[in-house]
Amino acid sequence: MTLAPLTQTRIEKAATDNGFDRALGPEGDWLVFASTQCPLRVWLGAFGDAVLLAAFSQHNVSRALGDYGTPMVAPMPKGAAGGRTVPDVPALHRLLRRAFQLSRALPNELLQTFEKQVAALPKSTEAERLVVQRVGQDLFRRGLLDFWEGRCAVTGLAVPALLRASHIKPWADCEADAERLDVYNGLLLAPHVDAAFDHGFITVQDDGEVVVSAALDEGARGLLGLERPLRVRGLAEGHRSYLPWHRRRVFKADQSAES
Repeated sequence: MTLAPLTQTRIEKAATDNGFDRALGPEGDWLVFASTQCPLRVWLGAFGDAVLLAAFSQHNVSRALGDYGTPMVAPMPKGAAGGRTVPDVPALHRLLRRAFQLSRALPNELLQTFEKQVAALPKSTEAERLVVQRVGQDLFRRGLLDFWEGRCAVTGLAVPALLRASHIKPWADCEADAERLDVYNGLLLAPHVDAAFDHGFITVQDDGEVVVSAALDEGARGLLGLERPLRVRGLAEGHRSYLPWHRRRVFKADQSAES
């Protein structure tokens, strides 16, 4: 698995271009990188010019990569929790960018950042508690933008300034900050979809199907673009621990809607 000089240069550029700005040097045939912006470490290598390899230190990141590359079956470097193979350099760029996004957003990362940022903030008065809440909500939004890659989970709208970070189980109803800042407790939504979801006019099944409440008439459905079948693509198992709460407690269900 010795790297050709050109391949090594391209791998190094893919790492630095996608957030892994700390080169840790080689480990055997692997090039190792870390980041000053996320806790993930990556090992990069290649078999010839046709297969590029990436191994990751975080199991939750490796597991959440979905369709980005193919699970690695070759022996992985010591310390790696999982890996992927891709066929070319552009695919490696996409894989590393997604891994970087997930490492910053997945459960515990947002919570740890939140706890560090608010540790010294006063929390005695209502105004002070609102400042702390705003810090958490801003971090949650950043996490959802990373997780959903800046696109509405339903419509695909890719204008971040217009997108809303929508809690599945609302902030006030969460039992702890771990729930409030769990990226799986949220969907990134276009404004009209967010409003419909927040007010219970739509909900989401565990398979991603968007269900529209009978409380919303046909005219309103048409104006909102909810008259056609819609689906949330990219749901993870973590989302399925929150969605039943929304279906039971928020959705304006009718007799034909699954709870």
